[in-house]
Amino acid sequence: MAQVEATTERIIAADAETLFDALADYKEVRGKVLPGQFSEYEVREGGDGEGTLVHWKLQATSKRIRDCLLEVSEPTEGQLVEKDRNSSMVTTWIVTPAGEGKSKAVVSTVWNGAGGIGGFFEKTFAPKGLGRIYDELLKNLATEVEK
Repeated sequence: MAQVEATTERIIAADAETLFDALADYKEVRGKVLPGQFSEYEVREGGDGEGTLVHWKLQATSKRIRDCLLEVSEPTEGQLVEKDRNSSMVTTWIVTPAGEGKSKAVVSTVWNGAGGIGGFFEKTFAPKGLGRIYDELLKNLATEVEK
């Protein structure tokens, strides 16, 4: 089993604190900015960063739907980590200042991929597909915070 990783980043016209607060707001903001590949979104505990437990289904392809139950932590300032209780998947969000009134948001997801030929295709194509999904999410997040 090889580890699979997908990373996407975007410069957003909002200060780092505003952007991070929006990203960590699972009650109001996060559900609004998720693209169509996400469904059954539900905050089960908390709702603001550390201590949040959130559920969604992610349809990465027409055949691949991942049922995610994520525990949220904030190990360092400007960082959110979402660990899936249902798999090895871990998504890390890092928000840093990027000049006057701008921030850089980086999202990186890692998981243990399948073995064999299926694993080869997963490692080859999954990062690109997930990258497109997260790029759309970051675009929606930018639209939300740049209002």
